[in-house]
Amino acid sequence: MTQPIKFYQTGTFTVGNRLLTPEQRSVQSSTERSNSLNSGHRACQGCGEALGARYAVDAAMRATNGQLIAANATGCLEVFSTPYPETSWQLPWIHSLFGNAAAVGTGIAAALRVKAQKAGLAHSNVRVIAQGGDGGTTDIGFGCLSGMFERNDDVLYICYDNEAYMNTGVQRSSATPAAARTATTMAVGAHPGAVFGQGKNLPRIAMAHDIAYVATATVADLHDLEAKVTHAMSLRGARYLHILVPCPLGWGAASQDTIKLARLACETGIFPVFEAEKGEVTHVQKIRHRVPVENYLRLQKRFAHLFGAHPHPEMVAHIQDQADRNIERFKLLDMEVHA
Repeated sequence: MTQPIKFYQTGTFTVGNRLLTPEQRSVQSSTERSNSLNSGHRACQGCGEALGARYAVDAAMRATNGQLIAANATGCLEVFSTPYPETSWQLPWIHSLFGNAAAVGTGIAAALRVKAQKAGLAHSNVRVIAQGGDGGTTDIGFGCLSGMFERNDDVLYICYDNEAYMNTGVQRSSATPAAARTATTMAVGAHPGAVFGQGKNLPRIAMAHDIAYVATATVADLHDLEAKVTHAMSLRGARYLHILVPCPLGWGAASQDTIKLARLACETGIFPVFEAEKGEVTHVQKIRHRVPVENYLRLQKRFAHLFGAHPHPEMVAHIQDQADRNIERFKLLDMEVHA
């Protein structure tokens, strides 16, 4: 069990009039951090994906004592971090195609397993992560990922979900929320934006494979993200981590609102934060201060058509219903607070 930490001063180690122990501090507050995704990349200001990747990979590096190899799908993360001939990655890093990061990660893990067997070891000390965006995960790479789960390959797959194909012009993916405006789901007609009833909930699909570990996280709670990566790296077999990473450009949001949006996604119930092992939910992040989905939607221009001169309150109500269903399904309300 972990104890929530509330900082009184941003950027310090002081909390509750005491100094945090080194174990409680973030990877990023340590001078020993690996800086796996280093400075100099080309991410947009306020990019949730750059933040999420830096924390996730640094936590994995710490958990494996630096014995880590990453396979990375084509997408925003790959493009902004490796503009030829430069790279911001400070670990062995392999660029895969858009849809086969899970397969490439599987191949790396298989090669490491053979090397370990030849050395008389049960497992390789070098671990593998594969990572990609929602397009390369929920759409193009879905088959490879399901195969990785079914074979129980020893890979942690991390999906950085910004809810559309942001790198190629903000087209809809199967992770794009209903009613959102994208380049392929325009805000026109009687029901503008992405169609209701479409898309995939990949964390739940991953759970259906009965793999060792499935979890969701956001960049609003980086200690939680780090803890989940650390736990995932302590396990063997297929594991999946789905991180919500708001995109200021694609969402039409202010760059300074990235963390706020990620927090609101949790507090509305739009994005449930939970952990599951072998297909069963083991822990959920409770909502202490529940807020209506409108508070979340109004901060994003991709939902502006729901509140303009010709508003669509019925669509907002439908989104609220979806959030309420998540809250009920995962038992997200803190009943001590909401009693």
